Amino acid sequence: MAKQPQQERSLVLLKTDAVQRSLVGEIIKRFEQTGLKISGMKMLEATEVQLLEHYNKDDAWYEKKGQGIVEDLKSQGREIEKEAIEYGKDIIRTIVKYMQASPIVAMVLEGNKATAVVTKIVGTTEPTTSDVGTIRGDYTLDSFAHATYENRAVRNLVHQSESPEEAEREIKIWFKDDEIMQYTTAQERILYDVNLDGKPE
Repeated sequence: MAKQPQQERSLVLLKTDAVQRSLVGEIIKRFEQTGLKISGMKMLEATEVQLLEHYNKDDAWYEKKGQGIVEDLKSQGREIEKEAIEYGKDIIRTIVKYMQASPIVAMVLEGNKATAVVTKIVGTTEPTTSDVGTIRGDYTLDSFAHATYENRAVRNLVHQSESPEEAEREIKIWFKDDEIMQYTTAQERILYDVNLDGKPE
Protein backbone atom coordinates (compact mmCIF):
# COMPACT_ATOMS: atom_id res chain seq x y z
CA MET A 1 0.00 0.00 0.00
CA ALA A 2 1.59 3.28 -1.15
CA LYS A 3 1.87 6.29 1.13
CA GLN A 4 0.84 9.63 -0.36
CA PRO A 5 3.84 12.01 -0.36
CA GLN A 6 3.63 15.52 1.04
CA GLN A 7 2.38 17.73 -1.77
CA GLU A 8 4.45 20.79 -2.64
CA ARG A 9 2.70 24.07 -3.45
CA SER A 10 3.56 26.86 -5.88
CA LEU A 11 2.06 30.29 -6.38
CA VAL A 12 1.32 31.38 -9.93
CA LEU A 13 0.15 34.84 -10.95
CA LEU A 14 -1.23 35.31 -14.46
CA LYS A 15 -0.13 38.86 -15.11
CA THR A 16 -2.03 41.66 -16.78
CA ASP A 17 -0.77 40.82 -20.28
CA ALA A 18 -2.05 37.23 -19.93
CA VAL A 19 -5.48 38.58 -18.94
CA GLN A 20 -5.52 41.31 -21.61
CA ARG A 21 -4.54 38.86 -24.36
CA SER A 22 -7.20 36.29 -23.31
CA LEU A 23 -4.57 33.62 -22.59
CA VAL A 24 -5.85 32.67 -19.12
CA GLY A 25 -7.58 29.46 -20.19
CA GLU A 26 -4.71 28.33 -22.40
CA ILE A 27 -2.15 28.88 -19.63
CA ILE A 28 -4.24 27.11 -16.98
CA LYS A 29 -4.68 24.21 -19.40
CA ARG A 30 -0.89 23.74 -19.55
CA PHE A 31 -0.69 23.31 -15.78
CA GLU A 32 -3.70 21.00 -15.52
CA GLN A 33 -2.60 18.75 -18.38
CA THR A 34 0.71 18.16 -16.61
CA GLY A 35 -1.13 16.86 -13.54
CA LEU A 36 -0.85 19.82 -11.18
CA LYS A 37 -3.91 20.43 -9.01
CA ILE A 38 -5.45 23.89 -8.62
CA SER A 39 -6.21 24.24 -4.92
CA GLY A 40 -6.89 27.98 -5.01
CA MET A 41 -7.75 30.44 -7.76
CA LYS A 42 -9.19 33.95 -7.99
CA MET A 43 -9.20 37.07 -10.14
CA LEU A 44 -8.33 40.28 -8.32
CA GLU A 45 -6.94 43.77 -8.62
CA ALA A 46 -3.52 43.75 -6.96
CA THR A 47 -2.78 46.49 -4.43
CA GLU A 48 0.52 48.33 -4.19
CA VAL A 49 0.97 46.94 -0.66
CA GLN A 50 0.57 43.34 -1.90
CA LEU A 51 2.95 43.86 -4.79
CA LEU A 52 5.69 45.50 -2.73
CA GLU A 53 5.45 42.70 -0.18
CA HIS A 54 5.48 40.11 -2.95
CA TYR A 55 8.50 41.58 -4.79
CA ASN A 56 10.50 41.91 -1.59
CA LYS A 57 14.09 42.59 -2.78
CA ASP A 58 17.26 43.73 -1.01
CA ASP A 59 19.95 46.21 -2.12
CA ALA A 60 22.18 43.43 -3.47
CA TRP A 61 19.38 42.38 -5.85
CA TYR A 62 18.75 45.99 -6.92
CA GLU A 63 22.46 46.52 -7.57
CA LYS A 64 22.86 43.33 -9.61
CA LYS A 65 19.77 43.92 -11.74
CA GLY A 66 20.58 47.61 -12.12
CA GLN A 67 24.07 46.78 -13.38
CA GLY A 68 22.48 44.65 -16.10
CA ILE A 69 20.32 47.60 -17.15
CA VAL A 70 23.38 49.87 -17.24
CA GLU A 71 25.08 47.41 -19.60
CA ASP A 72 21.97 47.30 -21.82
CA LEU A 73 21.83 51.11 -21.97
CA LYS A 74 25.52 51.29 -22.90
CA SER A 75 25.02 48.75 -25.69
CA GLN A 76 22.13 50.89 -27.00
CA GLY A 77 24.34 54.00 -26.96
CA ARG A 78 22.14 55.70 -24.38
CA GLU A 79 23.19 57.95 -21.52
CA ILE A 80 23.54 56.55 -18.00
CA GLU A 81 21.54 58.97 -15.85
CA LYS A 82 21.69 57.41 -12.36
CA GLU A 83 23.35 54.81 -10.18
CA ALA A 84 22.86 51.13 -10.99
CA ILE A 85 20.92 50.53 -7.76
CA GLU A 86 18.29 53.10 -8.79
CA TYR A 87 17.82 51.35 -12.12
CA GLY A 88 17.32 48.16 -10.11
CA LYS A 89 14.65 49.83 -7.97
CA ASP A 90 12.98 51.06 -11.16
CA ILE A 91 12.39 47.41 -12.07
CA ILE A 92 10.08 46.98 -9.09
CA ARG A 93 8.43 50.35 -9.69
CA THR A 94 7.61 49.43 -13.29
CA ILE A 95 6.42 45.95 -12.25
CA VAL A 96 4.00 47.46 -9.72
CA LYS A 97 2.62 49.76 -12.43
CA TYR A 98 2.36 46.87 -14.90
CA MET A 99 0.65 44.53 -12.40
CA GLN A 100 -2.00 47.17 -11.65
CA ALA A 101 -2.91 47.87 -15.27
CA SER A 102 -5.77 45.34 -15.17
CA PRO A 103 -6.95 42.42 -13.02
CA ILE A 104 -4.65 39.43 -12.52
CA VAL A 105 -5.39 35.78 -11.78
CA ALA A 106 -3.76 34.19 -8.71
CA MET A 107 -3.48 30.41 -8.34
CA VAL A 108 -2.11 27.91 -5.86
CA LEU A 109 -0.93 24.77 -7.65
CA GLU A 110 -0.13 21.51 -5.87
CA GLY A 111 1.80 18.42 -6.89
CA ASN A 112 5.03 16.50 -6.68
CA LYS A 113 7.95 18.98 -7.04
CA ALA A 114 5.37 21.66 -7.94
CA THR A 115 7.73 24.65 -8.04
CA ALA A 116 10.21 22.89 -10.35
CA VAL A 117 7.42 21.60 -12.61
CA VAL A 118 5.79 25.04 -12.85
CA THR A 119 9.16 26.64 -13.66
CA LYS A 120 9.71 24.11 -16.44
CA ILE A 121 6.27 24.79 -17.94
CA VAL A 122 6.59 28.60 -17.69
CA GLY A 123 10.14 28.93 -19.08
CA THR A 124 12.92 31.40 -18.29
CA THR A 125 12.12 34.95 -17.16
CA GLU A 126 13.07 36.50 -20.50
CA PRO A 127 10.63 35.37 -23.20
CA THR A 128 13.11 35.56 -26.09
CA THR A 129 15.40 33.02 -24.40
CA SER A 130 12.60 30.69 -23.23
CA ASP A 131 12.44 27.32 -24.96
CA VAL A 132 9.78 26.49 -27.53
CA GLY A 133 7.06 24.57 -25.71
CA THR A 134 7.11 26.78 -22.63
CA ILE A 135 4.41 29.36 -21.90
CA ARG A 136 6.77 32.31 -22.33
CA GLY A 137 8.55 30.76 -25.30
CA ASP A 138 5.29 30.10 -27.15
CA TYR A 139 3.16 33.13 -26.34
CA THR A 140 5.37 36.22 -26.15
CA LEU A 141 8.57 37.64 -27.66
CA ASP A 142 9.42 40.49 -25.30
CA SER A 143 12.99 40.92 -24.03
CA PHE A 144 14.82 42.64 -21.16
CA ALA A 145 16.59 44.96 -23.62
CA HIS A 146 13.34 46.05 -25.30
CA ALA A 147 11.64 46.59 -21.92
CA THR A 148 14.63 48.65 -20.74
CA TYR A 149 14.52 50.73 -23.92
CA GLU A 150 10.84 51.53 -23.28
CA ASN A 151 11.34 51.92 -19.49
CA ARG A 152 8.72 49.34 -18.56
CA ALA A 153 8.41 45.87 -17.04
CA VAL A 154 9.10 42.89 -19.29
CA ARG A 155 5.79 41.41 -20.44
CA ASN A 156 6.31 37.74 -19.64
CA LEU A 157 2.74 36.66 -18.80
CA VAL A 158 3.33 34.68 -15.61
CA HIS A 159 4.94 34.87 -12.18
CA GLN A 160 5.92 31.57 -10.56
CA SER A 161 7.52 30.84 -7.19
CA GLU A 162 11.26 30.16 -7.32
CA SER A 163 11.33 27.64 -4.44
CA PRO A 164 8.94 25.81 -2.07
CA GLU A 165 9.91 28.20 0.73
CA GLU A 166 9.27 31.25 -1.45
CA ALA A 167 5.94 29.76 -2.52
CA GLU A 168 4.73 29.48 1.06
CA ARG A 169 5.71 33.11 1.75
CA GLU A 170 3.98 34.33 -1.42
CA ILE A 171 0.80 32.30 -0.95
CA LYS A 172 0.14 34.08 2.37
CA ILE A 173 0.19 37.44 0.54
CA TRP A 174 -2.50 36.49 -1.95
CA PHE A 175 -4.68 33.85 -0.22
CA LYS A 176 -6.41 33.36 3.12
CA ASP A 177 -6.29 29.83 4.51
CA ASP A 178 -10.00 29.26 3.85
CA GLU A 179 -9.57 30.15 0.16
CA ILE A 180 -7.41 27.07 -0.45
CA MET A 181 -9.42 23.91 -1.14
CA GLN A 182 -8.64 20.42 0.16
CA TYR A 183 -9.68 17.68 -2.27
CA THR A 184 -8.29 14.73 -4.21
CA THR A 185 -8.26 14.52 -8.01
CA ALA A 186 -8.42 11.44 -10.23
CA GLN A 187 -4.84 12.13 -11.26
CA GLU A 188 -3.71 12.04 -7.62
CA ARG A 189 -5.46 8.69 -7.12
CA ILE A 190 -3.52 7.29 -10.07
CA LEU A 191 -0.13 8.86 -9.28
CA TYR A 192 -0.16 8.48 -5.49
CA ASP A 193 -2.54 5.52 -5.08
CA VAL A 194 -5.00 7.29 -2.78
CA ASN A 195 -8.77 7.32 -2.19
CA LEU A 196 -11.04 10.34 -2.67
CA ASP A 197 -10.63 11.19 1.02
CA GLY A 198 -6.87 11.51 0.54
CA LYS A 199 -5.96 8.35 2.47
CA PRO A 200 -3.71 5.64 0.95
CA GLU A 201 -5.58 2.68 -0.53
